[in-house]
Amino acid sequence: MLLEIRNLHVTYGNVKALHGIDLTVEQGEIVTILGANGAGKSTTLMSISGLVKAAQGTISYKDKELTTLRAHNIVKQGISQVPEGRRIFGTLTVQENLNLGAFTLTDKEKIAKNQEWIFSLFPRLHERRQQLAGTLSGGEQQMLAIARALMGSPELLLLDEPSLGLAPILVKSIFATIREINKSGVTILLVEQNARAALKLADRGYVLEVGRIVLEGKAQDLLENREISKAYLGGAG
Repeated sequence: MLLEIRNLHVTYGNVKALHGIDLTVEQGEIVTILGANGAGKSTTLMSISGLVKAAQGTISYKDKELTTLRAHNIVKQGISQVPEGRRIFGTLTVQENLNLGAFTLTDKEKIAKNQEWIFSLFPRLHERRQQLAGTLSGGEQQMLAIARALMGSPELLLLDEPSLGLAPILVKSIFATIREINKSGVTILLVEQNARAALKLADRGYVLEVGRIVLEGKAQDLLENREISKAYLGGAG
């Protein structure tokens, strides 16, 4: 098991965001977490990457407990997060953003190899590498956010709403690239409002409602589930 979450509780002040969730991710999988706004999806990802602290429960990655580690040390374990809303550094160039993504690596050859691979995934970023990141289009900024996370050679990539605010044609392109990244050997945990696209991409899925997992299963089974279809896919069945 690559990632195993057991009985995870997260609290913001007096508000309970997660009520004892259990979740697993196997090496090589794409797993998606679905749910309405405020269900606890982003909180789950931020707990894994150490940006919010667990009140209770365990998060183990390759049998190593993460809840005691600080965020930068979790990145060193091989976990990178692409945050919701991209959060690129707008006043830095594309190249400078990518350089920051490689902060945990010391092997220059490895960094160069990663960058070469990233530019093959996102040729547009290669063209724009000396451009200020803040002047990129929304789609290009999303590409940069993913590319920056990949610069650290993660084994597990946490993606938070990669299609948010993008035109349908760009969403298709981003999802095709996510599949390519996965085929290269990177395991992916994906939070996504576009439930249909996420389930078509994923191997398995979890449905979160108000901080609790209410359904889990193979992505295909969830796609065919009438309740899921009604609640998240805009259909009756």
